[in-house]
Amino acid sequence: MDNESLKKSFLFGFLGACACNAMLIFGVVAVIKHTDVGSWVAQNLNIQPAAASSSPVILTDSTGKADNIVSVVEKANPAVVAIVISKDVPVMEQYMQNFNPFGNGRGGFQIPQYRQNGTKKQEVGGGSGFFVSDDGYLVSNAHVVADDSAEYTVFLTDGTKYEAKMIAKDTVLDIALLKVEAKGVPYLSFGDSESLKVGQSVIAIGNALGEYRNTVSAGVVSGLARSVSASTNYGNSETLPNVIQTDAAINPGNSGGPLLDLVGHVIGVNVAASTGGAENIGFALPANAVKKAVDSIKENGRVIRPYIGVRYIPITDEVKNANDLTVDYGVLVLRGARMGDLAVVPGSPADKAGLEENDIILEINGEKVTSKTPLENMIASHSVGDKISLKIQHDGKDKTVTVTLEERKTD
Repeated sequence: MDNESLKKSFLFGFLGACACNAMLIFGVVAVIKHTDVGSWVAQNLNIQPAAASSSPVILTDSTGKADNIVSVVEKANPAVVAIVISKDVPVMEQYMQNFNPFGNGRGGFQIPQYRQNGTKKQEVGGGSGFFVSDDGYLVSNAHVVADDSAEYTVFLTDGTKYEAKMIAKDTVLDIALLKVEAKGVPYLSFGDSESLKVGQSVIAIGNALGEYRNTVSAGVVSGLARSVSASTNYGNSETLPNVIQTDAAINPGNSGGPLLDLVGHVIGVNVAASTGGAENIGFALPANAVKKAVDSIKENGRVIRPYIGVRYIPITDEVKNANDLTVDYGVLVLRGARMGDLAVVPGSPADKAGLEENDIILEINGEKVTSKTPLENMIASHSVGDKISLKIQHDGKDKTVTVTLEERKTD
């Protein structure tokens, strides 16, 4: 099976409810074959890079030498922040209550009981983030700032702290945009994640374990275009397609921090680390998707992305053989494992164009859908309202349909 198209199941947990690190980590629990997966929705991203008000903090050369890491860290570190999560938690007190099982007024004993006696502000977790403009906008993961009842304090490397205001969250991409009231802060510039190569050196910076702020780790790009399926301890789940795999240490608390190249550009946003016996397997959201999301949020207050509205699995040799298909590329439109996870979303652009379950999407605008040109990336390269031509295989016959992309609505 093609490793690039394997979907893996991960478990991530919120390490909160204590004055320590709170973030999401992913733990490998199983490998799901394509024939077992039918719930990957082709909902994708289409946003433009955020404009900056002044020159970002970057280096002008990339030597690839080890000592260049020191230069990158020195320049980038002031733009990376620790995010501390605080909220009001109940204060419990113990008291003794008389208990007489005989009810005769004689004997009996006391048993301890507990009751709430007000609340107190307490640190319950931490994560990472980084400034993307000099007027105080910063990026983190949506799961880091998921609790709307919590307060978020941003700490800079020099100890300066700011209360952060939530601007918007994109739970599909797992990105949040926050803002602090500050001017002239150092910030980072996004690089081109599409130009990444496996084996390329990268640097991760973040609030490791919610305790060791601005911890630096280095490694390489271990893989590209991975797809991670995750579920929270609370039963929620999400799929992160097209993420970057790295062996740079991504520890709990690193979520929301930057993954940098040797020029100092952000080429990814750290989002997950595998557990369950794995070593040095971390994941980052690709910079191109993040910078588009940031710009869309700043312009529209939300992420505007096109979608077609199908669930599908990429066709590999295994999928081809298991389903007696005649092609070894494209995607197979297939319903999900849960009741109600239809192959084609009712009322979606795909539904309006007449796509049905078991159709195979072969090409978009004459370009083949493959592991190197996945469907989600091809959709993301377009805008809401664009008309695209889909070559599909329906009942064994090829035909072409036109789909008008619409905005994906999220909860």
